[in-house]
Amino acid sequence: MGVYFAPACLRDLRAEPGRIRVRGMQWSMPHRVLQVIAALLVLTALSAFAMGIINAPQRGRMPGEKAEGSAGAAPLAATDATPLTQERIEGLAPRELTPEEKERAQAEKEAKEEAAEAAKAAAATSPPGVTPAPAPGASQAPPGAKTPDTPPPIAPSPDEAPH
Repeated sequence: MGVYFAPACLRDLRAEPGRIRVRGMQWSMPHRVLQVIAALLVLTALSAFAMGIINAPQRGRMPGEKAEGSAGAAPLAATDATPLTQERIEGLAPRELTPEEKERAQAEKEAKEEAAEAAKAAAATSPPGVTPAPAPGASQAPPGAKTPDTPPPIAPSPDEAPH
């Protein structure tokens, strides 16, 4: 045996002739069930490998190279397809405003102009270094921000396809 003596906990790991190096694992299933499952896994792997070999083409080809002898998949025939036009890309042109919408937009524009004139007049009459309070109807927009003058976009009709 030699000079080296291993502790008792490592004795079963040493290679002794005719003995197993480590104990068998404690499985929760019977050993025969584990053997059947292992056999099924090996069979599945081998059959997948065999199917890959059987279905492989005789000669490989580079990407983009057409297969010889076979036409491949037929191109799609889309009868209801329409080409993309600039109108479909950009969306529909804005619709004409109704007279009521025009009057409302004009009234809002005049109210903004009046509020701006009142703010200028208040700024001119206030002492330097004091900023006047905004008018009650004026919106609180940061300086330099542009308010949109156009109405929000119109939703597409329900029968129109999504883009």
